[in-house]
Amino acid sequence: MAEEIRYGVIGTGMMGVEHISNILALDNCAVTAVADPHPASLDWAQVAVGLDTPLAKFTTTEELIGSGLCDALVVASPNFTHHDVLLPAIESGLHLLVEKPLCTTLADCREVLDLAGKRHEDTGEHQVIWMGLEYRYMPPVQRVMAEINAGVVGDVKMVAIREHRFPFLVKVGNWNRFSKNSGGTLVEKCCHFFDLMMQATQSRPVRVMASGAQDVNHLDEVYDGERSDILDNAYVIVEFENGSRGMLDLCMFAEASKNEREISVVGHRGKLEALDTESVVRIGRRTDDIVSGINVVVEEQVTDARIKHQGLHHGASYLEHVDFAEAIRSGRPAGVTLLDGLWSAAVGFAAHRSLDTGLPVLIDDLPEMQGLEFTP
Repeated sequence: MAEEIRYGVIGTGMMGVEHISNILALDNCAVTAVADPHPASLDWAQVAVGLDTPLAKFTTTEELIGSGLCDALVVASPNFTHHDVLLPAIESGLHLLVEKPLCTTLADCREVLDLAGKRHEDTGEHQVIWMGLEYRYMPPVQRVMAEINAGVVGDVKMVAIREHRFPFLVKVGNWNRFSKNSGGTLVEKCCHFFDLMMQATQSRPVRVMASGAQDVNHLDEVYDGERSDILDNAYVIVEFENGSRGMLDLCMFAEASKNEREISVVGHRGKLEALDTESVVRIGRRTDDIVSGINVVVEEQVTDARIKHQGLHHGASYLEHVDFAEAIRSGRPAGVTLLDGLWSAAVGFAAHRSLDTGLPVLIDDLPEMQGLEFTP
């Protein structure tokens, strides 16, 4: 039996509790401590682990780290706290799983990345720092990526991702109603999709164009005299170094949809589609007879028998935690890295700059991306 991994969870609002539920579904893992300045959130964490289960509760990251009660930390605090939470967390040497986005500014993302790299160089310790981009783990998405890698569609030329969903949920203190707190919708919500585009194309993003606005949601919401400014719809086009292109179609007042997300990948040999609410994958192969080409599309229901907790992301967060725990136990590095987190956020930051200026934005024009490697 593998040695038990003791987890601490920093930030125990909705996503923190979701992580707790996933951890409790893992073999030989326990949540031993939590940290959150909000008393009700600490109560939610206690309910999640069980009212009779011992749980150390702290109000700060430093107190939790200093307790010695944890082997690994999950950072699920509000986006704008990530930078200040991650600096001591990285220095602690504890294993980390960091919820997306990495940080709310590109400069903060780069500082965190550089600190982690320097600490590894200085100590050589095995410290798994895992970026929480769990959409990679949705079963239909994993199947699509497997088909891409098997060459079913040939060279990927176009990736189209549509997320038509419900508005942002209520968070503690309504922090997610403001771009300054979240990084902006195209960072906070959409870093997932830019990550999937990079996974599908296996290429470095080079130019980003965006159009979007706040048209429907939260228009009359005012907090402490400040009106909500979080956009609720956008189109984003991403051009990649290898000539492929990606497009995001985001609408956050379109919950009247059968599938919350639809992902399409097209290459010179065929087309793949993932419909994640229905967990359906469609595999289409081109033929010489374009009229009857529809007849070579196969539709399959995709499941993963390993999932023990469905949660908020169709079991994706559970599968992510399985890999994170395995990396801790085996001594291997993170499968999803802080570098992945920085690149996925960088495309979102570039998209927001394009929205602000009305112009395309080159990734190389972002100072924080200078000299940064790309490893899809």
